[in-house]
Amino acid sequence: MEDDDVDQDFTDEELIPELLAERPQENDQFESVLVVDGIPQVGPERFEKLQNVIKKIFGRFGDIISEYYPKNEDGCTKGYVFFEYSTEDSAKEALKTLNAYKMDKSHTFTINLFSDFDMYENLPEEWTPPEPHPYKSKGNLHYYLLEPDAYDQYAVHYEGGDKTAIFLNSQPEPSLIQERPRWTEAHPRWSPLGTYFATYHSKGIALWGGEDFKQLARFSHPMVQLIDFSPNEKYMVSFSNAFSDHKEGEPQSIIIWDVLTGQRKRSFNADSGSLNWPVFKWSHDDKFFARISQDTLSIYETSSFKLMDLKSIKVPNIRDFGWSPSENTLAYWVAEEKDVPARVTLIEVPSKKELRVKNLFNVADAKIHWQKSGDFLCMKVDRYSKMRKEKQEIKYS
Repeated sequence: MEDDDVDQDFTDEELIPELLAERPQENDQFESVLVVDGIPQVGPERFEKLQNVIKKIFGRFGDIISEYYPKNEDGCTKGYVFFEYSTEDSAKEALKTLNAYKMDKSHTFTINLFSDFDMYENLPEEWTPPEPHPYKSKGNLHYYLLEPDAYDQYAVHYEGGDKTAIFLNSQPEPSLIQERPRWTEAHPRWSPLGTYFATYHSKGIALWGGEDFKQLARFSHPMVQLIDFSPNEKYMVSFSNAFSDHKEGEPQSIIIWDVLTGQRKRSFNADSGSLNWPVFKWSHDDKFFARISQDTLSIYETSSFKLMDLKSIKVPNIRDFGWSPSENTLAYWVAEEKDVPARVTLIEVPSKKELRVKNLFNVADAKIHWQKSGDFLCMKVDRYSKMRKEKQEIKYS
């Protein structure tokens, strides 16, 4: 070896790049720490219960390696808590999903990364407009409409669920578009207009689209089992029975999401017993969605995600309903009771004006069918000739 080679200076980056890549960076220890404000202030006797509820809400985003509840001299919590996650991604996912989360009527979370507080303390006195984020194109999500032969696409989930493939239904043989191992943990689903390809995962749902089927969005809902879309794909509804909904926090079983922003818009408890899916039926323009429960029709507005007029409609013996596919008109039918016949009613939304009421006699069951343009409404009626009541069960013949 020549002397020139020995005397040559080497930088640390050249000698030990692997070790330097793993060295702690400034604020690394704070990027995975959240400061959560807006939690209830409770005394020592209720602290353990509060701790379990809060940790259940935040624990579904990753491993929490430490938590700290500041308390006053009397042992009461001060209304905020520090959480440290095992990874930065878990902290940011919790921040994105739970900031402005309404725990109950009196408590809404305000969440910040601990590393952001230096920024807040050194805000400039003069405001400068933020730089716009560069536009990231998602590509042509409706490229399939340009297919010259108008061939359909379909998905196949096979080999025990290990593989998922999307084919073009070309002739004489189908053409493979995409094939991926372990793409989904359950049978995938297409959105109504074919824009999104939805896959199921233990932590939630992923939406894919475009010519290369790139991931477009993720929604955190652990152990999700069922999903549904609004007609125009603006909203998605997901269901998971992994949560035993509790009164202390916001329901977790049924969640309505904004597809484009990933924002949680509203959540609901699941009805005890069997679940009728889909729980909600949507108006043709995604402006309203509705559900029925015991003697009640509840219509919600997507402008606020609150009950229309802040109250449900009392409809004794309501059995089913359906939206017109072209107008904000809703049809529902109620079963007969004693000497009162069954009837079908058309109402206008949001005015709740009754457009038509029709009585039906000797009805055992009925189904509502709208013509696809909304010009006609069909009622398929099962009639009975005799009815008898045995204990709590009604039998028809």
